[in-house]
Amino acid sequence: MTADPMPEHGPDHRAGGVAVTTPGNGDSGDTLPTARRWTADRLRALPGSIGYLLIGGATGAAAILATVGLLLVAATSLIGVGIPAVPEFLRLIRPLTGFERRRAGKRLGVPVRAAYQPMTGGLRQRLTSAFQDPANARDIAWLCVHGVPGMVVALFAIGLPWGLLNQLAIPAYWQIVPPGTVQSFGFVVDSWPLAGLSALIAIPLAALVLQIPVVARWQAQLARTLLGAPRAELAVRVAELTATRAAALDAHGAELRRIERDLHDGAQARIAAVIMQLGLADQLRHRDPGAADELVRQAQDTAEAALTELRDVVRGIYPPVLADRGLTSAVSALAARSPIPCTLDIEGDGPRHAAAVEAAAYFVIAEALTNATKHSGAQQLRVDLGGTAELLTVQVHDDGVGSAIETEGGGLAGIRRRAEALDGRMLLSSPPGGPTVVRVELPCRS
Repeated sequence: MTADPMPEHGPDHRAGGVAVTTPGNGDSGDTLPTARRWTADRLRALPGSIGYLLIGGATGAAAILATVGLLLVAATSLIGVGIPAVPEFLRLIRPLTGFERRRAGKRLGVPVRAAYQPMTGGLRQRLTSAFQDPANARDIAWLCVHGVPGMVVALFAIGLPWGLLNQLAIPAYWQIVPPGTVQSFGFVVDSWPLAGLSALIAIPLAALVLQIPVVARWQAQLARTLLGAPRAELAVRVAELTATRAAALDAHGAELRRIERDLHDGAQARIAAVIMQLGLADQLRHRDPGAADELVRQAQDTAEAALTELRDVVRGIYPPVLADRGLTSAVSALAARSPIPCTLDIEGDGPRHAAAVEAAAYFVIAEALTNATKHSGAQQLRVDLGGTAELLTVQVHDDGVGSAIETEGGGLAGIRRRAEALDGRMLLSSPPGGPTVVRVELPCRS
């Protein structure tokens, strides 16, 4: 993947119509767009998170019933009656735990797999498999841990938003209901000051409501921890890394072939022309000094063109501005040269990352901007650059026609290969009609 040549030094952040937002540049208002986007993201995730937790309440109730059944089977097994029912009961709870695995995998974006040992043969063999299979132990652990907390969290998931709406609505309806019937956290609302106080109570409630997506993710992670099969996940991870390594080697080979082709067809040919022109000039310098001087001037022009092409090749491998001024300045230069007006939003200056990570982020943004310019029909672009010391995040947003599709050998496939080569991932959202959002997460751990 290559990018157009760029200046050695990044431009002023105001150049080219690029708006750069950095929370650390002294303007206290610069954090507002990020805070608004964070709140908007939480609000968009809120309905799905509430639904997830409500279903979790239903599975919690089912888990309580299954736990009671398990205790009954265990109690009757003490007198020998319930022993044959142990393998069958463990089979009965697998649809419930399987449903929870699917829910958690969909929520986290990572499949949660299980590897059960077959319970076949005679009663002794089935009992041996039932007690020795760690997957059965994980199922029972999830039943015990998820039951009551799942129901309690579901009650809060529906009660907090309802309470928030009620607190906000109290100032509008407290006068039209019978006196003394409006209660708000232990006091009766019978005056405008108390009505205003009830509305203020909505502020901490709103903060709690915005944490519901976090709680939903925690519940999914708990299910993944308890129900996931470590060996199965390790096998999947090994397969993913094998495929990623193969893709990275293919991309590396293609990059080497591109560099060799650029050097052979460009700089090498021009340098050979310089040698020929200087050789001819040396032969003509006594017979025709004027022609020799003209050949020397042509050789100088050719050498300058070869040097320019060499610089372009170097920039295609690792732009010098990354080493000189860092990722922020390099991305600012890309945004400034974009034919479509581009806004650059940077979450603080942050620490410098490894050269491979910064180079990957740079080329990801370059390719995404190129794709948007060629195909999206967008009127406005936005590049968000942020993350932490452990994870660098890049997001390119355009307001174009959408319907972007990842194809083999295309720009989006190249972006995915670059991300996966560093154990990162690419997320693409491009519904018909837009907008298109390309998000890349690059781990920065050494």
